[in-house]
Amino acid sequence: MIRIAHAFCFVGLFCVIPVVGFGENLMKMDLRYQVIQSSDNEYRAENRNEDWLPSQTAVIVCDVWDYHHCYNAVKRLEQFAPRLNEVIVEARKQGCVVIHAPSDCMDAYENHPARLRALNTPKAKVLPERIGEWCKQIPSEEKVVYPIDQTDGGEDDDPQEHAKWAKQLEQAGRDPRRPWREQLSTVKIDPNIDYITDRGEEVWSILESRKIKNVILTGVHVNMCVLGRPFGLRQLSKNGKNVVLMRDMTDSMYNPKQWPYVSHHEGTRRIISHIERHVCPTVTSDQLIDGEPFLWPDEQN
Repeated sequence: MIRIAHAFCFVGLFCVIPVVGFGENLMKMDLRYQVIQSSDNEYRAENRNEDWLPSQTAVIVCDVWDYHHCYNAVKRLEQFAPRLNEVIVEARKQGCVVIHAPSDCMDAYENHPARLRALNTPKAKVLPERIGEWCKQIPSEEKVVYPIDQTDGGEDDDPQEHAKWAKQLEQAGRDPRRPWREQLSTVKIDPNIDYITDRGEEVWSILESRKIKNVILTGVHVNMCVLGRPFGLRQLSKNGKNVVLMRDMTDSMYNPKQWPYVSHHEGTRRIISHIERHVCPTVTSDQLIDGEPFLWPDEQN
């Protein structure tokens, strides 16, 4: 999985100058993407291997909130969050930059060292146009049909269960429609080296100041925030970062009662397929930590 980098530059007969990455273990990444076949006009999955320097790699944790208005979304996040934390721990251990991006929750981290670290990062000399805005589509998506209908917001709760959950949120003093206040505590933030921000300009400045080339996006929800946030897949892809989605460390907001009337997990898979075809490649968590890629408990049989 990991191999030692041998990064030297020989000058003359006696001077050996180490280059960037000397002494680092390279991250061997297996990137999956899809290409269309001219023979039958169908897409096929392909893979390519890349060796990444951890010092040139960042992991962004998108909107892993403590609460959500969709009860099923909360339950699904709780299922994979422990493994996501393992991924973050290992990425940090290897030397990757970790950026926590719980959107709309910056007030909770006003004096947190990781938030102050983001605020104190020098602004990049060149910022991509509209990097501070949501990105709903990039040119490669313009001529294709989006694979699911998410116009209802994607909630897939049982109505009675949803009403009960909303009442619980109200009783806890939270807005049932926007109950999040901070990142889920399962995913730990290291105050000594991590960053906290939900702003595209700040994320871009962190990436540039740390000379980051490769970015792994994790978190929720893949068809909304992970794709569209100012720090999301579309913005990073169109602006030249080597960005990938960690496809087993995410979930979607999709209601099976909406088109194309498939199961929730199948809806998630269709979004991931769309991303692999038109936005960026994907990877899995077992490329950083031991074990198999995460599988939903209700899909393991």
